[in-house]
Amino acid sequence: MRVYVPLTLPGLAEAYGTGGLAAGPFLAYAVTPALREWYRSEDTEELEYAALNRAALGSLRLLAADPGAAGRRVVVAVDVPDGTVAADPDAPGEVRVSGSAALAKAASVHVDAGDAEADVRAAAAALAAADGGDGGAQSVVDGAEDHELLWYATQEIPNLVGAGV
Repeated sequence: MRVYVPLTLPGLAEAYGTGGLAAGPFLAYAVTPALREWYRSEDTEELEYAALNRAALGSLRLLAADPGAAGRRVVVAVDVPDGTVAADPDAPGEVRVSGSAALAKAASVHVDAGDAEADVRAAAAALAAADGGDGGAQSVVDGAEDHELLWYATQEIPNLVGAGV
């Protein structure tokens, strides 16, 4: 099953150095029955894009917890055995992966462009207030979502972590 793992650039660098993307159990996002119901689409590409965007929000949460990390969301698409994935029926697209995931199994990496950094950093700072129902803060968080994550082949990971994008 394809899952989308939220990371930060330091997290991607660590995964590149160790070869291990994540050790189970870990949080990821995928096309789940709850996501299909929430998104109301049968188009696989649209559903995968929705799961990717949910993972991008997960990456934003990681950035909020690590203000020293570069202000760019990172999501790694990786294939894991179906039997290791358990969907949360109350959180559309959210899954727990019980096994580990090797970076060698990654299909692609998605990272914000440099021009998104200010908006992403502001969104990370506003996330707690947005979670609390602050409409203005939610608008700031939505501003990060206006930036599309760029697609990178896994062969480009050394350049991403070495050059900081």
